[in-house]
Amino acid sequence: MTIFIIGYMHPKYDKRVYRMVKSLSKKNKVIYQYITNKNEEEYFKDNIKYIPIKYKINFENKIKEVKSRGKFDKKIIQLIREFEYDILYMHHFLTTKPVLPFKIAKKRNKKIIYDIHEYHPENFLNNLSGIKKQIKEKVLWKIFEKQLNLSDKLIFVSKDMQKDIYQKLNIHNDYYIQKNYAEISIQSKEKIKEISFVGKINRNLEDEKEILKKLIQKGFKFRIIGMESEYFKDIPHDYTKFLPYEDMMKELSKSLFSLISFNTVKNRNYKNDIFSLPNKYYDSIAAETPVIVKNTFISMAKEVEKYNIGIVINPKNIDESVDKIIKAYENYEELLENIRKYKHEFVWTEEKEKEFVNFVLS
Repeated sequence: MTIFIIGYMHPKYDKRVYRMVKSLSKKNKVIYQYITNKNEEEYFKDNIKYIPIKYKINFENKIKEVKSRGKFDKKIIQLIREFEYDILYMHHFLTTKPVLPFKIAKKRNKKIIYDIHEYHPENFLNNLSGIKKQIKEKVLWKIFEKQLNLSDKLIFVSKDMQKDIYQKLNIHNDYYIQKNYAEISIQSKEKIKEISFVGKINRNLEDEKEILKKLIQKGFKFRIIGMESEYFKDIPHDYTKFLPYEDMMKELSKSLFSLISFNTVKNRNYKNDIFSLPNKYYDSIAAETPVIVKNTFISMAKEVEKYNIGIVINPKNIDESVDKIIKAYENYEELLENIRKYKHEFVWTEEKEKEFVNFVLS
């Protein structure tokens, strides 16, 4: 069995994409296309044929970017037409040719797996607003529906996203929920009275800043794990540089809480956020660190409350949020006990891998 995995604009070691590549390559041949900003050659290793395509996004000139993206997409289309494979596994759609890869694979009688990382109709060109946003989403929903109908099986990051899309489009494809599980599980050996924020900084965290300032007044510290940012220059904090995954997990395991609250766009009902289950969420639980989650993150908030592994806050209500965090700190052992009880559900295991591979191949 040969699986052609289109990583599209994902880099070689993207956590979600590369996990699928490694899992499927254990007993099958995998052809893996990914993006790179370096001059790399194709090579074959451990059942994987690596197909790097050099590309640099032009953020300054949109017209040039569209032309360049068109050329990039044509290269991938050519590969989809010419390579021999049994399954086409799409990790995104081609911007200038969103339906064509699905049509080509279908015409060649190949099975199509579509791994839907984001809520595409809202996520694509998510900076648009007003009438432009409405037109974009109307067009994207039609394109998205065609993609899904041409696909044999679908993979989603959360049940809520799958359910919402299926209800809207009235489709019945076979599907699988592949969450962004943590790679490893860490036993927390020490706890510092600090709240950590992992990964890149997102905008629109003004309410969270006020919460952090009040918590700092009450003896908490704030730390950013993975980078320093001018965005938090008005808040006393420590930071680490970018860390290898295991080192990051060890540092995260020392924190009392992990803050998972952000706004990708101004729209607070942006479904790509409210249905998200990001890596940092799973990593936090696997590192035995309770999470502080914004209440509009529906998928995360439901799990946090179900397992009692953190606190769900409304950042707009600053005093209430601070009180909830203080109360959770006073009952911290209960949170830790629940995390240790359920954290196996948040970690990638051989059993989960086997289930995923069986779904793809069956």
